[in-house]
Amino acid sequence: KTETTKDLSAQLGKAIYVVNCGPEMDYRTMGDQFKGLASAGAWGCFDEYNRLLAEVLSVNSIQYKAVLDAIRAKGATFRMEGVDYTLHPDGCMAFITMNPGYLGRTELPESLKVLFRPVTVMVPDMQMIMENMLMAEGYTTASNLAKKFFTLYRLLGDLLSKQMHYDWGLRAIKSVLVVAGGFKRGEPDRPEGGLLMRALRDFNLPKIVEDDMVVFMGLLKDLFPDVFDSMPRKRDIEFETLVGVVAKESNLQPSDYFVQNVVDLQDLLDIRHCVFEIGSSGNNKSKCWQTLSKVWTKGGVRGKTTFRDINPKSITPNELYGYVNMATREWKDGLLSSTMREMATMPDTNPKWIVLDGDLDANWIENMNSVMDDNRLLTLASNERIRLLPHMRMIFEIRDLNYASPATVTRMGMIFLSEESTEVECIVQSWLPPPPPPP
Repeated sequence: KTETTKDLSAQLGKAIYVVNCGPEMDYRTMGDQFKGLASAGAWGCFDEYNRLLAEVLSVNSIQYKAVLDAIRAKGATFRMEGVDYTLHPDGCMAFITMNPGYLGRTELPESLKVLFRPVTVMVPDMQMIMENMLMAEGYTTASNLAKKFFTLYRLLGDLLSKQMHYDWGLRAIKSVLVVAGGFKRGEPDRPEGGLLMRALRDFNLPKIVEDDMVVFMGLLKDLFPDVFDSMPRKRDIEFETLVGVVAKESNLQPSDYFVQNVVDLQDLLDIRHCVFEIGSSGNNKSKCWQTLSKVWTKGGVRGKTTFRDINPKSITPNELYGYVNMATREWKDGLLSSTMREMATMPDTNPKWIVLDGDLDANWIENMNSVMDDNRLLTLASNERIRLLPHMRMIFEIRDLNYASPATVTRMGMIFLSEESTEVECIVQSWLPPPPPPP
């Protein structure tokens, strides 16, 4: 929805500002946005608009109506809250996007509905999108491969168990296609079916639960029978050895499964800027990213990796994102907003991670929606916008996705750490004191 709006503005050469709405925004914050848009002649896209409180929505309808009335009258100024403001000759436009029926969403008042024209966005023709993107990435047999890709994802949606973290939608498809394009440019001589199969397998394996593995591999083998065995996983032996060395230094056991987790996390961080590690306590979630950060720092290729870890559930959403004091209109900065701003203003481009370690609920995660998608922007109640720079990443450590809305699930990269594979021997081995050095 947001991408469509952004593309339309790009075609018409309009400046567009995407704002991620949240319950901490009051009528003055929103009023300032409308004043600015109307005076600048820009467009505004208000994402998740129905997360605003009902009393704010009703005032919004009066504010936006004042702007619209001035545009209809072709006036040079418009009046809002008793003050006259300049109106840009081109006027302005507001788009609102929303997902009805999630936790913490409000029904829009009738007075506001009248000001906007409703557009229902349907599920697009995935196969055509796949075919076009494959062509754009340099695949010549795109039509045939798109059919296989589409069939695989449709069957996966039907046949695999219904896990909360499975997502076979458009954002997941785009990520796989980006990986497949990288493979194609890296090895242009290999068969195209094999390269796509490798991208599908390596990108989806980290999030498939143990019980579904047989079905997943079976479907891949049926759709790509000629190349299934001839395309092994692409391995970086030097990197895997370094993971083993760093694990030993940290008194961890470099089992194959643990090393594979670290490799999967690195692959995911290369293509997604927000990654969710899912698994119950004691499944190496923290050790996984801590080991990777040490490997990146030690290896020297990526540069010194800085990270800050925050527990979002230990404080209120207001203390996390910051809020405007209603009495004095004073802005109080939040923990996450100050951390993100500090990292964004550091002069170097070494990797920087913000790690959010705590259970997930709709109240704090929904404010992240614009950070997690392609906008990469945190919008605060003070109308400040903090950008997540290309070398910055967000890592979320969570137990499950029971309280996440579909809007959150589709936006993230996913690595699932299963319980079966946390070997007791490794834990005992790390717990035992190291043997004394030989005399």
